[in-house]
Amino acid sequence: MRGGGMEVQLNQTQKIRLQRAIEQLESFSNNSNNNNNASVTVADTIPVNHEDGVLKGHGTTELEGEVVATVCGVIERVNKLVYVRTLRARYKPEVGDIIVGRVIEVAAKRWRLEINFSQDAVLMLSSMNLPDGIQRRRTAVDELNMRSIFEENDVICAEVRDFMRDGSLQLQARSQKYGKLERGQMLTISPYLVKRRKQHFHQLEQYGIDLILGCNGFIWVGEHVETKDNMVEDEPSKPDIQTEKSRTSMTLEEQEHTYTPLETRQNICRIANAIRVLSTLGFSITIDVILETVDLSTSKCPDIHDMLGAEFFVLVAEKEAERRSLTTRKKR
Repeated sequence: MRGGGMEVQLNQTQKIRLQRAIEQLESFSNNSNNNNNASVTVADTIPVNHEDGVLKGHGTTELEGEVVATVCGVIERVNKLVYVRTLRARYKPEVGDIIVGRVIEVAAKRWRLEINFSQDAVLMLSSMNLPDGIQRRRTAVDELNMRSIFEENDVICAEVRDFMRDGSLQLQARSQKYGKLERGQMLTISPYLVKRRKQHFHQLEQYGIDLILGCNGFIWVGEHVETKDNMVEDEPSKPDIQTEKSRTSMTLEEQEHTYTPLETRQNICRIANAIRVLSTLGFSITIDVILETVDLSTSKCPDIHDMLGAEFFVLVAEKEAERRSLTTRKKR
């Protein structure tokens, strides 16, 4: 089994169990919403009622009186319109999307970010809060100090603000919840597995973890950080001096307390592995499914690295099939 950049070797028994679980999941998908949201490949027939005056959209054509898919993807229906939404490897952005990206260049008054899109994104110096929290015009000194804010390979969370004329994205980070992400790991999955929702920031208190589900398929799993709105009107030099004094006066013992605890690092790895497994299986990445997978791993895989073994992949697929079955019964 191959998916999400991972290859898993299954024995014969595991292959049978996995195939049975996938067939069960496909049956639930095909029976829901009258074949709406069902997966199709090229030349598959799309069931429609011609008496309703169906409108054929993107990814469809008419062949011998039947509507046929011309691309691989998922069937979507909007009133009379029927079209196939392709499962793109690249991110298709919308204004307001929460994204996670990596800095690839520090340029004049802007940072360029890789965000899993066909073009790089741009975060302007004027489109983000300054470290001192003061609302003021950006100066030449601010531009000279840009690398002290973000530098190459830093991971950043931001929001899509607008599309630029050249097709690239303009980002903004005007809230304390946006900005540099540290003490964690960034995962890359297919963007279509992350659905747009009202909430993409999740604090998992029981694990001491912050989880950000980027709409662009970049997911951040890191140690929880308290966000404080430090909007002040004092001179910026005062807090900077105090910060420097506190850093230089810290003892080695105090510095050790600033490191990420072992238990938190283990939780980061466990949650990240849960997302890797779900991505490889092609399941939608939601907070509920992630937590269910983590709970399953704590009982079945005391050693975190065992989560990437073949048996756990099969267990997760069987668990999801069981969950969908219970949900279907409740609806009836």
